[in-house]
Amino acid sequence: MCGINGIAYWKSDADLHSVLGKMNDAIAHRGPDAEGAFVEKNIGLGHRRLSIIDTSAAGNQPFYSSDNNIVVVFNGEIYNYIELKEELQSEYQFRTSTDTEVIIASYLKWGEKCVERFIGMFGLALLDKRSNSLYIYRDRLGVKPVYYAKSSTGIIFSSEIRAIIRSGLISAKIDGDALIEYLKFQSVQAPKTILQGVEMVMPGCFLKVKENEIESIPYWSLSDSKYDLKNATREEVKHEVRRLLEDSVALRMRADVPFGAFLSGGIDSSIVVGLMSKFATKPVNTFSITFHEEEFNEEEYSTLIAKKYNTAHHNIKLSANDFLKLVPEALNAMDHPSGDGPNTYVVSKVTREAGVKMAMSGLGGDEVFAGYDVFKRVHALQQKKWLSATPRALRALAASALNTVKPSIASQKIGELLKSESIDVASTYALTRQLWMDKSIEKLCPNKNIGKSQVYQIASSFEAAPDRILSYVSKCEMSTYMLNVLLRDADQMSMASALEIRVPFLDHRLVDYVLSITDDVKFPHSPKQLLVESCEDVIPQSIVNRPKMGFTFPWAHWMKNELKPFCEQGLESLKRIESLNHQEVMLQWEQFLSGSKLVSWSRMWPLVVLGHWVNKNQIEQ
Repeated sequence: MCGINGIAYWKSDADLHSVLGKMNDAIAHRGPDAEGAFVEKNIGLGHRRLSIIDTSAAGNQPFYSSDNNIVVVFNGEIYNYIELKEELQSEYQFRTSTDTEVIIASYLKWGEKCVERFIGMFGLALLDKRSNSLYIYRDRLGVKPVYYAKSSTGIIFSSEIRAIIRSGLISAKIDGDALIEYLKFQSVQAPKTILQGVEMVMPGCFLKVKENEIESIPYWSLSDSKYDLKNATREEVKHEVRRLLEDSVALRMRADVPFGAFLSGGIDSSIVVGLMSKFATKPVNTFSITFHEEEFNEEEYSTLIAKKYNTAHHNIKLSANDFLKLVPEALNAMDHPSGDGPNTYVVSKVTREAGVKMAMSGLGGDEVFAGYDVFKRVHALQQKKWLSATPRALRALAASALNTVKPSIASQKIGELLKSESIDVASTYALTRQLWMDKSIEKLCPNKNIGKSQVYQIASSFEAAPDRILSYVSKCEMSTYMLNVLLRDADQMSMASALEIRVPFLDHRLVDYVLSITDDVKFPHSPKQLLVESCEDVIPQSIVNRPKMGFTFPWAHWMKNELKPFCEQGLESLKRIESLNHQEVMLQWEQFLSGSKLVSWSRMWPLVVLGHWVNKNQIEQ
């Protein structure tokens, strides 16, 4: 796990060595073990290293082929590098034990589509000096980010947006349309970012850069159905899910440094730890954040799993105030604004301080195995097609009555859905994830056209097959909330402490298979039923049937008390954004402080975060 930077063909008088130095410095936290740069003519590649596989200096980057014609900078892991190496060793003479060298050997054998053979998470750049071509790849699910800005002649890219800002080659300005999306969904949907002219390489795609031509080429897609499972029995499906999950976990245990797993005591993390223990030759290191306050404490469940699998358990006990003190620190570590993240920052920080460089996470289990309420909600809607047939005027009347009798955020969302031209799955999904409603956003950004959200557009791009509605929701979740909130936060908050997070539920082979399973087999009559039944010998029923807790901290109380000055400082910084009506922001803040049911802490917090991010990075309007 590392950080990459690069500049190619950028029309500028800037010294590339100097620019790459600034960019590498901006992401030093990602790679404290080594630093390197390559500059030749008008192309430069930079790297910061966090050594996980082959920790010797032979693995430092940029990495070169034996004839120096291929140059690679790489962030991530190719988990199947051993199998690929065995396949390639008769044609390529390997000099190291790194997975980075396997990338070069694969490219020399299979060309630009070699990435199709990789099982892993990665953001990587490969320069072929023979053809004067630069390739910038991102993994299939988007676990690792790659940001870039392009001009009429070239491109600048990095693992983090702050390095692009630090380069001094762009003007860091807020994108007005992206701001609307941020207000709606506490993040911005890829390929856009919060900044004008800065985009992300999309998951399952790579950029091919040659002189003044930049082409985005897909190599994998969520929308493809890879299996025909209509005639598969439930037992066959469970057996294959278990096989794929076991292989995913086993591959992700490959490392040359101490590693472990986050263990909350929930279904996903418990299964990951159970399967890790099956393959481990010594007790697995497990890490749990527990709290003195019983209403937040999950220690009973994490301890149960730790004892069952005899793990080397690290129970890190904090008070809510301990966590609270780390919140400003977490926001300072944030690379792109997001309404989430502090939880991951805290658990990553304490895990890294315990001497571990890599940790497994249960992230993705809910999205793959229908763990959220939205799965059942959208599925139920499909059974109520009569709603769309009801005259819109009657639905609008019902919406008005609901908001009058029971004013709340939930009523607002139901009302918006009822007033829609048609009640469809895409509208339902988008509204489920939306924070500020359009009417509120019109007041917050009075000079902007609201329009249909990117989340709605993404949801509309997927087919909602009648027998795979749950898979439809999975695709929506993986392409929006998971990609642009959970995965981005996991990357930026873990790498702030130089900790690598691996996510076995997001192995593309497992995802391909589960997305092909029909609803009658996958429907979660009990929590993540198919996953649990596939691993019934791994996870106790007491874990399955436990109340779902997560980090349910008293954010509203904190924001009105201990964090109030911090919040108001962030909101004050929003004056830097001219398109945002600061007077309306403060009006909403006052309503929140007075206890309005229509202004929740989860709506105000992303504004606080945005203000701090804008101020820290000196962003212009």
